[in-house]
Order: sequence, then structure tokens, then C-alpha cells
Amino acid sequence: MGKFEQIQHKISSHEDMAQRVQEWKQSGEKVVFTNGCFDILHEGHVTYLAKAADFGSKLIIAINTDASVKRQGKGEERPINPESSRALILASLSFVDGVVFFDEDTPVSVIELLKPDVLVKGADYDANEEDASSKKYIVGRETILANGGEVKTVALVEGFSTTNIVKKLKS
Repeated sequence: MGKFEQIQHKISSHEDMAQRVQEWKQSGEKVVFTNGCFDILHEGHVTYLAKAADFGSKLIIAINTDASVKRQGKGEERPINPESSRALILASLSFVDGVVFFDEDTPVSVIELLKPDVLVKGADYDANEEDASSKKYIVGRETILANGGEVKTVALVEGFSTTNIVKKLKS
């Protein structure tokens, strides 16, 4: 399998990813999960994802579909890059083992299906927040904890955001 095919192979359906996760866990791998839009990949994203990957041996990223991004109200122009491009770019990172899409407003159904060992979000969230109505609440937290897993946060790199990049390009 060539390099491009290896990258494409990392992008899969929920069902195929669930099978991979089961196989990885049977082999003793520790599966880490995170999610986001990852519209214009920048230093903050790469740093965050690499640090998330350090919590285990396999990293899965669930990315919002284009329709899901639109519903987030980030602006008419978002997403800048279509979901297929965002997935391919993320899958090309050496420390990323799988990429799936989610069309819902949250990735809770994907988390419930995959049952990763570790759920990771940026430090603008709080791993201990129990109030689901709080902006700091991490969706999927209960599923992870109920299965004996961990919920972690990673410090964000100051000065990097897709929103700021878009503003800079417009000015």
C-alpha cells in the first residue's frame, strides 16, 4: 500500500472504526479520542493533537461534517475547507491513527460506539465539570468514566485559532 493509500485508510466509517478499536484494545493498545472542526490546520491544532496522542497509543479524531460546522454558527464562510480535505490533512499526521466524521451537534454517539480509553479536549473545557449545560462540560464524559476510562484536557497554544486566521485574511 502506497503512502497516499495509507493516509486514506485512516479515514473510515463508524462501524469500521469500531472494529479497529476492538482489535486495538485486544492487542493492548490504549485508544485516545478527540473531536473538532479542524478547519484550517495550524500550530495550535498540531500541538494539541500531538499532546492528546501522548495519552495513549492510538489516536482517533472525530471531525464535524460540513453541515455540523454550519450549525455551530462560526460564520457564513465556515467551514473554509470541506470535510474530505480536513479529514485527509488530519490523517496525514503520523500520530493520527483514525479519522471519522460526525454530523450531529456533538460526537456523543460516536464516543458511545467506539468507547475509547481516553477522551481529550482543550483546556477551555473542564474534565471535572458535571453540569451538561456548562460551556466547560465535555460531551461523552459519562460514557468514558462508566467504562473505566479517563477524561483529560490539554493546554491550548495562545494566539492560534482558525477564527483569528480568517479575520487576518479578511483585513
